[in-house]
Amino acid sequence: MKIRNQRDFGAGIMYMVIGLFFTIIATQYPMGTAAKMGPGYFPFCLGILMTLLGLLVLVKSLGATAAIESIPKFNWRIIGLITGSVVLYGILLPTMGFVVAVFVLVFMSASASHEFHWKGTLINATFLVAFTYSVFVLGLKLQFPLLPFFLQ
Repeated sequence: MKIRNQRDFGAGIMYMVIGLFFTIIATQYPMGTAAKMGPGYFPFCLGILMTLLGLLVLVKSLGATAAIESIPKFNWRIIGLITGSVVLYGILLPTMGFVVAVFVLVFMSASASHEFHWKGTLINATFLVAFTYSVFVLGLKLQFPLLPFFLQ
């Protein structure tokens, strides 16, 4: 069989590997029953579902009706920007506070996209700050610095 859609084939393999990983790890926890689930029940079921989804995507990538697509060249700049923005968020959070760290995270990761527009990114960052503040600080009562250390 010929792989017609390399993107879907790779995605199917990735889904299957991740699904099998969680399925195997979940077997190390008590399963319980459907009425009284143990800690391994839900991850086991999700792992099985993800594996089956990966198998479905993989099989469809081999079909005669699958679109012919190849995997594009790996872009290290995008991976570096996304990973770096998350690392920088973790570094900035304790000293510069939540608001600055989230704005840096959103702007840095958005710059990895070819569709980057600073106005849309500003709206996205503002919404994300408001939403995460309401969920984590107001809702879950988590405490972490909101503003930079020199403004507190």
